[in-house]
Amino acid sequence: MKLQKVALGVAVASMMGVATTASAETWRFGLEEIEGSVQHGYAEEFKKLVEEKTDGDITVQLLPYGKWGSSYSELYDAVQGGAIQLGFGSGALGGTVPESQLMSLNFVMPADEMETVTVLNSDEFLKSDAWQDSFRERGLVPLAELAEGYQVWTTNKEITTPEDIENLQIRVMDNTLLRETYKGYGASPISIAYGELYSALQQGQAEGNIQPVFAHEEMGFYEVQDYLIFAKQSQFVATLMGNLDWYDGLSDEQRDMIDDITGELVQVGHDIQTEFNTTRLETMKEKSDKWLFKIYRALRPVAVE
Repeated sequence: MKLQKVALGVAVASMMGVATTASAETWRFGLEEIEGSVQHGYAEEFKKLVEEKTDGDITVQLLPYGKWGSSYSELYDAVQGGAIQLGFGSGALGGTVPESQLMSLNFVMPADEMETVTVLNSDEFLKSDAWQDSFRERGLVPLAELAEGYQVWTTNKEITTPEDIENLQIRVMDNTLLRETYKGYGASPISIAYGELYSALQQGQAEGNIQPVFAHEEMGFYEVQDYLIFAKQSQFVATLMGNLDWYDGLSDEQRDMIDDITGELVQVGHDIQTEFNTTRLETMKEKSDKWLFKIYRALRPVAVE
C-alpha cells in the first residue's frame, strides 16, 4: 500500500508538471535593431510588464537583429507566418504593407516628438479602419507606434542647400516612397542591408546614410563619415505588430492587457529614445577626434508650381 501511495504521488506530481508546462506560454518578439537600441529598450519594458501582469504564465523572448536572420523581410515573413508572434516593422516594411510607407513621408509629422508619438498611438489613428485593415489584409495587426527620434543624415561632404545633395549616393531603407523622395531631392538613393552598411560606407559604396542619432553611434557609422546633418525632415517610426491569427486567438483579457501595456509605454518609449539620442550624440563627440559635427537646419521643402 505504501508503495502504491508513493507511485500515485509520483504520477500526480508528473501530471502537475505537464499541466504547468502546458499552461506556460512564450511570445517571441523580433526586433529590427541590436541589443542596446531604442527598440530593445522598449521591448525590455514590454517583456517586464507582460511577465509581471501574467505572474510569469507568459514569457516574452526577445530576438534582436541577427537572431532571426539578416534581412528585414525575413523578420516580417516570420511574423506573418506565426513563427514569431510579435515584431517591429519600419521603413522596409513598405514591401509587405505598402500603406506603412506613410511613416516615411517627409515634413508631415509634428515638430514636437512627444506630440508625434501621442498622435500615432491615439485610437483615432492606430485603431482606425484604414490603418488596421492595411495590416490585417497581410496577416498582421498593428499594436503600437514607436517614434525613435529624428532621422539624421551623415555624409562625407557638407550639405547646406538642396543643390549640395545632387547625385549623392545615400543609403535608404528598401522603401519605394523613400527612394522616390530622395530622387526628388536630387540624390541617388541606394538600399544596403543594415548589417553591411558600415563596410559599404567605409569602402565608398555609399556616400551618405540616414538613421536616428543612436543608431549612428551604436553601429559605429560615425567612424566612417564626416558630417552629421539635422535637416529635421522626418522622424523614424517603427510599428509594433503581431501575427493576426495569434492576436485574434488571444483572450479578451490578454488583448486588453496588451492595450494597457502599449498605452503605458507611449511615454516610456519617448523617454527611452530621448535619453538614447541625447547621450549617444555626446558619446560620438567624445569618442571622435576626426568627426566634424555640423548641424544644419536650413533645408526645407521647395514649393512646386
